[in-house]
Amino acid sequence: MNSKDKILSLPDLQELTQVWRSQGQKIVFTNGCFDILHLGHVDYLEKARQLGDKLVLGLNTDASISRIKGPSRPLQDEMSRARVMASLLFVDAVVFFDEDTPLELIKAVQPDILVKGDDYTIENIVGQDVVMARGGEVKTVPLVKGYSTTNVVKKIENQNKL
Repeated sequence: MNSKDKILSLPDLQELTQVWRSQGQKIVFTNGCFDILHLGHVDYLEKARQLGDKLVLGLNTDASISRIKGPSRPLQDEMSRARVMASLLFVDAVVFFDEDTPLELIKAVQPDILVKGDDYTIENIVGQDVVMARGGEVKTVPLVKGYSTTNVVKKIENQNKL
């Protein structure tokens, strides 16, 4: 499968998740900007996927990231980020969302398991109430210490100053 084929519109994703559910597959959902892929992302997504059968990744659009992180972000355009994320073996589908949070996307996808990193508490994970109300699970996975896009950007900026 080509990575482009894993980047879906919401209606196409909803159709695919119905097929997965009919096959008894557990759908895991997580989200993020994923501006620069690093070890922390890979480790986190691998762990998230291990919690179920299919991993759906909600990806912030460029406009969403700019509103949240400021005008200098994202560093890569949304289609570039989506292709990189879709190329990962353990990511089964990528879908964009333009809102500041993935709440509406979570309501539409209705995942069985909602996952974020352990820098969140369950109570603070957007959509946890939606998932738990339908009998799903909300989990956190341990993050690899010292890895973040912000740290990578700072390191590059510091090297450029030399």
